[in-house]
Amino acid sequence: MVTRWDKISEQRMRKAEAEGHLKGLSGEGKPLPHRPEAALIDSGTAVGHRIMAEAGALPREIELKKQIAALHERLALETDPAARRALMAEVSTLQTRHAMEAEARRKFMGM
Repeated sequence: MVTRWDKISEQRMRKAEAEGHLKGLSGEGKPLPHRPEAALIDSGTAVGHRIMAEAGALPREIELKKQIAALHERLALETDPAARRALMAEVSTLQTRHAMEAEARRKFMGM
């Protein structure tokens, strides 16, 4: 069954390909490496995610997740109470935005 996400992924991959963003990437023409976490989603979606990531076209939801992880690392090293509060506020804001992006994706995909 083809989902809306499959169609969106395909459109974005075709656009990136047409714009030349997929040329000269490491591993071009080789099979994708085995990734156990990719087994949790269908293979078409996994391939779409991988191609988009290598082309630098990450979904906003993933970008926010990376930013949150980076802030958590900074927070773990911070000792100044005022700076920690500021970082915690920033983490909270990004977590809220991430939740909104995830909810929007779920609604769009009819989940």
